[in-house]
Amino acid sequence: YGYRRIHLELQAQGYEINHKKVQRLMAELDLKCVKFIRKSRYRSYKGKVGTVAKNRLNRRFHTSHALQKLVTDVTEFKCTGEEKLYFSPLMDL
Repeated sequence: YGYRRIHLELQAQGYEINHKKVQRLMAELDLKCVKFIRKSRYRSYKGKVGTVAKNRLNRRFHTSHALQKLVTDVTEFKCTGEEKLYFSPLMDL
């Protein structure tokens, strides 16, 4: 039993006790619920995947000639079902 079920059982037997007190006493006596194990959270981070492109602009975004520096980024949108939509705007710096 966990502290919640023990607290409810104590209330049913007529004892007036706070659930935090039950939880604290169970921790001191090292009583644990063995049946319930919380699932771990999903973590999608896999570290560095692929190669990182070189920084050739070095934060020099302005230029005297038109269309000399063009940059883009790809964004993926998930549509209905298994369909995916890719958006890649082209920007002139």
